[in-house]
Amino acid sequence: MSENNEGKRKFAITKQAALKIAAAVVVVALAVGVGFLWYGHRQDQLSEQARIDAVDAAGKQAVAMLAYDFADVDNQLAAAADGLTGSFRDDYTTLVQETIAPGAKEKQLTVQVSVQAAAPVSTTPDEAVVLLYLNQTTTSADAPDARTSGSRVRVSLQKVDDRWLVDQLTPV
Repeated sequence: MSENNEGKRKFAITKQAALKIAAAVVVVALAVGVGFLWYGHRQDQLSEQARIDAVDAAGKQAVAMLAYDFADVDNQLAAAADGLTGSFRDDYTTLVQETIAPGAKEKQLTVQVSVQAAAPVSTTPDEAVVLLYLNQTTTSADAPDARTSGSRVRVSLQKVDDRWLVDQLTPV
């Protein structure tokens, strides 16, 4: 009979250990589930903030890139290049130096730009595409009466060191 009691005792210890293991597995599974839910929620928050920040940055940068006064065109557009990425910055700087600035000075062009509407096309925490509706008002020595035109541009942005930088601006 003592053998039988000893067997029951081993079973009781094993059953108790199994319950502890099961409880630990449930706790770990719950922690993993909560972690996944938190991660998903955090990604949603980051994406929403990216939408807000990228739309704002796209509008400001488009105005900086496209608006200028012939008297200070070199400084204005050079400052705009600070908000651009790598090769796009190089292409923009070349275009400004070789075409836009000389033409603006020669024709005494002043261009004012305003964002009429903006909407995110796609966003992640580090990349965004924004559609902008712009109004441009142009005056020149030959045409001192303001001429207004509307345009749409698609602006692609990259987040670099907590700054949204334009890496492409495409007329639509």
